[in-house]
Amino acid sequence: MASFSPASPGLVRGLTLTAAVAVIIANVIGTGVFRKASVMTCNVGTPEMVVVVWIVAGLLSLAGALTYGELGAMMPEAGGEVNYLRAAYGRPWGFLYGWMQLLVGKTGSQAAVAVTFAAGLSALLGGTLDAVVLQAGDFEIRQVQLVGVALIAFTTVLNFASVAASGRIASALTVIKVGLVLFVGGAAYALSDGVFPLGQNGASAAGACAGVSASVMGGVAGFGAAMLAALWGYDGWNNLALVAGEVKNPQRNVPRGLILGTVIVMGLYVFVNAAYFFVLTPAEIASVPGSGVVAIEVMQRLLGAAGASLMAVGLMASSFGTLFSSMLSGARVPYAMAVDGLLPQRLAQLTVRTRVPLWSIMVQGVWASVLALSGSFDTLTDYVIFGSWIFYGLTIVAVFRLRRTMPDAPRPYRAWGYPVVPALFLLVTGFLLVNTVITSPQSSIIGLALIALGLPVYAFFARRRALDTPDVRP
Repeated sequence: MASFSPASPGLVRGLTLTAAVAVIIANVIGTGVFRKASVMTCNVGTPEMVVVVWIVAGLLSLAGALTYGELGAMMPEAGGEVNYLRAAYGRPWGFLYGWMQLLVGKTGSQAAVAVTFAAGLSALLGGTLDAVVLQAGDFEIRQVQLVGVALIAFTTVLNFASVAASGRIASALTVIKVGLVLFVGGAAYALSDGVFPLGQNGASAAGACAGVSASVMGGVAGFGAAMLAALWGYDGWNNLALVAGEVKNPQRNVPRGLILGTVIVMGLYVFVNAAYFFVLTPAEIASVPGSGVVAIEVMQRLLGAAGASLMAVGLMASSFGTLFSSMLSGARVPYAMAVDGLLPQRLAQLTVRTRVPLWSIMVQGVWASVLALSGSFDTLTDYVIFGSWIFYGLTIVAVFRLRRTMPDAPRPYRAWGYPVVPALFLLVTGFLLVNTVITSPQSSIIGLALIALGLPVYAFFARRRALDTPDVRP
């Protein structure tokens, strides 16, 4: 059995700037950049507009990173937004953010990534993992889900290592991810004699965009839907904040890591998405089904079956890297909530040898496994995207609020472009939230309901905390 130390202080600052950047890149680059060009072409029509959306979404993420850097340097503690929202608005808001991440945000994404890895393995093995192993009415468990659970268990154990070792693993996986993007894009430019098809509308082609609602094809609604797709690809740009309590020289490296990681990802995304249109026509890309992978179609065209298989292996490696980094950063959320007395104290215990929150890591892994077996993770994560951007907006507002309520607090880094850059972030975030309510009202309501489920849980732990300890934190 592992031995434990008291909860706090105790986290080890073992992540260098390179490892911090790697945490961002490994979290962000998953499968979205290799899949989303199809539906985005249907949303906005032309290749140049697809690239524009990736640039705008990247700049929005960069604006968030530039602003988050101030909070990360000001409060370099595990849990990120849990701390920022608590300081700005009070303890309930920090708890609700953490609740959303633990319930669905992190764990649902981890389940989806793990099963995506297993689906890629099944495809390479000729579909041998698609068999049903348990069925009860409409509920069923397939072998591919069991493989996903096994991958979650393996990745959970890897995260028991020291944070310095985890940083080295994340850095190695990031090299693989960046190499994969550069390989796909480089092959497209080098082996294709195509040109970028300016002005061609893929959404208007016969047989294209099957399964894409006409309400999100073209116009403002289409642009908004494409932005959400791109922002899903960028999701994770803020994850360094969650492990800020383990970053060396955080006042310097947290802002730099957030900014550098986001800039690198944006450059890679624009590079590879433009490359797709050098190989496939907009109509061909728009005709790739929602479950398909545009990058595999590109490599199939360039290198035949061997290229498609190679890309499938690359996607599996990318999925594993995302899963590892997500579990590394995600486990610090329940840890921070437990330190604050709003979850069982066992989740705040650290192992003596590696100084990591082992119980938080295990609880996260168990719940992600439950979601993987349930098969409901994709639906749940769709619901929570709306909620996530509410909290991103609130966090940016917190910069304005804390400058007023805590004017003398040390700010080693001050948000670049303040107040214009954070204000622009809030403006675009507001547009996306309103557009989502209009185009997907049911998902928006369910997303808010999932967050609201945390209120009675908060009330229970807040009452127990008040009985156990004096209220000494804001």
